[in-house]
Amino acid sequence: MISAPLRFWVWLLALSLASCVSTPKVALDPQDPPDALQQQLAIDAALHVRRARPGNRVTLLQDGTETFPAMFEALRNAHDHINLEYYTFENVHVAGESLGDILERKLRAGVAVNIIMDAYGSAQTDPAFLARLRQAGARILVFHPLTPAAILQLKNPNDRDHRKIMVIDGRVAFVGGVNLDRVYENPPNPDAIKRGDADHAFWSDVDARIEGPAVEDLQHVFFDTWARQHGPAMQPRNYFPTPREAGDQVVRIIDSAPRETAPREGGPLYYASFLAAVHAARHSIDLSTGFFVPTHQERQELRRAAQRGVAVRLVLPAISSVPETVAAGRAAYGDLLEVGVRIWERQDAVLHSKFVTIDGVWTAVGSSNLDRRSVVYNNEVDAIILGRETAKAARAMISRDIAHAKEITLSEWRNRSFDERLHEFYGRLWQFLM
Repeated sequence: MISAPLRFWVWLLALSLASCVSTPKVALDPQDPPDALQQQLAIDAALHVRRARPGNRVTLLQDGTETFPAMFEALRNAHDHINLEYYTFENVHVAGESLGDILERKLRAGVAVNIIMDAYGSAQTDPAFLARLRQAGARILVFHPLTPAAILQLKNPNDRDHRKIMVIDGRVAFVGGVNLDRVYENPPNPDAIKRGDADHAFWSDVDARIEGPAVEDLQHVFFDTWARQHGPAMQPRNYFPTPREAGDQVVRIIDSAPRETAPREGGPLYYASFLAAVHAARHSIDLSTGFFVPTHQERQELRRAAQRGVAVRLVLPAISSVPETVAAGRAAYGDLLEVGVRIWERQDAVLHSKFVTIDGVWTAVGSSNLDRRSVVYNNEVDAIILGRETAKAARAMISRDIAHAKEITLSEWRNRSFDERLHEFYGRLWQFLM
């Protein structure tokens, strides 16, 4: 969609503007109720205007091998509308059937299909695929286009739509870290892992399938973006059916965005939620993230949690599509390992997940990484699930990740090679863009 030279100049402009945006300081309340679930419910309610929604069924899905089949099944059952908002939007496949095949079939049946795709994240998407969907009747909106004229109108080309949202008939939704990206079709490939070849390695990630009242909030997030980006008129459909309870999980949808472009509350809402939950943790913090370049306050709160006796387990990547982020993250290991935080690096896959569970009651699944970019630049969306059932499933996923990971000890970290230290130093130089 955009040429390599243009991508370079966009990156250079983003680099020149990156240092102008500061990371916010989040005020944290030291007062905590005694029960873990009530504590997190109270903290969460105090942070946000949008209310948490009870009555949801949440199913955690691991990797593309679980997520894509579940998505395709839901898409096949669509009868009114399909809304998609993705950083990377490609023609993914399941068992010989493509996303394009399903969407075209649904469009012919009268189902409305509306798509938001980020211009940078979807820069390599096949134009013929998009033309095929438009010809069939899909509405496609490109977030912050990267044409020269459009770039000149942007306040900051760093602001990207990093969200991953699928809403079907206003009843079923998917949210998490899984893009509609063909890398999730890659089979296990030990040779690619050895080469550090992220394009051909197996990718590990987490998504959540949600039924219940919280789906309405994800729909609102989609429509807010569509309106702010001046999307074309949509076909009239029943986009907001009366919510129906489907389970017993409490879910709050958080749509973080740069404050000047955000719809309601604005600012890094997930960042505040994560810090408050870690600050209140009393027993356990289990976290898996594909991009670990924590801010000073994030690192400080994780350290403090470990120092007061919380069992903190981090599952992080050994290889990445952006290798500099791995190096920059490793530079931050020392002060965490020193206070008892345990760190594993996933050895058999490109880890891309963004989820955390705390005290067996608070779980977050979404698009936000532990890095500065997710705090100050990206449009992100995360589901905060308050309930023991989802937390139990999340801890089981972390344990499965650990089984495929190598633990990094403090002595090993201190004795790493000069080349590793040099790579870390280089990575830290660029961390304000990560």
